[in-house]
Amino acid sequence: MSPRASPACARLTPRGTRAPPRAVRARSLWCRAPRIRLAEPTPASEAPDDALARAVGGYLRHLGIERGLAANTLAAYGRDLARYERYLRALGVVDPADVSTRDVTGFAAALGDGADGGAVLAARSAARVVVAVRGAHRFWALEGLTAEDVSSEVHPPAAGQRLPKALPLPQVEALLEAAGGEGTEDDTPAALRDRALLEFLYATGARVSEAVGLDVDDLHLEPSADGGPAVVRLFGKGSKERVVPLGSYAVRALSAYLVRARPVLVSKGRGTAALFLNQRGSRLSRQSAWNLMRSAADKAGITADVGPHTLRHSFATHLIEGGADVRVVQELLGHVSVTTTQVYTMITVDTLREVFMTSHPRAR
Repeated sequence: MSPRASPACARLTPRGTRAPPRAVRARSLWCRAPRIRLAEPTPASEAPDDALARAVGGYLRHLGIERGLAANTLAAYGRDLARYERYLRALGVVDPADVSTRDVTGFAAALGDGADGGAVLAARSAARVVVAVRGAHRFWALEGLTAEDVSSEVHPPAAGQRLPKALPLPQVEALLEAAGGEGTEDDTPAALRDRALLEFLYATGARVSEAVGLDVDDLHLEPSADGGPAVVRLFGKGSKERVVPLGSYAVRALSAYLVRARPVLVSKGRGTAALFLNQRGSRLSRQSAWNLMRSAADKAGITADVGPHTLRHSFATHLIEGGADVRVVQELLGHVSVTTTQVYTMITVDTLREVFMTSHPRAR
């Protein structure tokens, strides 16, 4: 079958245009099994102002203003829809009313093989992008921008269940010690901050974004009048608030940081209410928090992959292993659904199975 007759080429050739001559086609990316050229991201000053751009912008404003999505979540939606918009423009589509189910299906397939010129995504990441696209089409249909929701029959790719990666308790302790802090050889302001942050993450199970978003007033390190523990007020996804208790190790590390390190760091900036500060006296970023966690893991000789949520996963896993009720862990983590939290029970079941198979005399 000639490239011009190929269904893949027919789908990926901009509407209303002829496929280029054979000699040109051989040197281009118009249709290469089946791949299209995506335009580079357009500078804001040159961004198109057409029906498609307005529709995407309207949906993002809806998510931010009416749905109240967190800034990080909204940014992720923006990146996903920007890729979809570039894909549609490569097909010659500049109005959501002209999008077909075939276009949406083609985009979903391209996420897994990079046929749109973008990064090849794993099933879980591709599913997230498809969910964003389906949400946009549903919104456009409700707003009357399209006659129907052409994405309703396009389903995200099935993603295998991925178990969170938790560190064993000895490795968590080694990671915390490697950060330095009070009572160690490294008790610089930066080390005191690093130790306080890591102790805080493991003590509370907070997301890194929640931790770096804290202000000093969100901490209550003194016991309550009735003898209750120190607590912190966390703001999770969708600005949902929860109060989480703090253990003695975290309280000591945070107290040392607030007394000996934070005043030094804040003096380097213009003054801020942020709890965790960088060397310039401003709020610590998520990326910096992740970097200092990986640095501590390297110092501790931990070879396992340590990510921004490693201590959060370890917090939840160790609570479940210690007998905590899954619904209590759900509240501490800020999960909306207990189903999300139950994945940690699978880890402990796997551990029990492994111990049984290696220890019981008649297990094999």
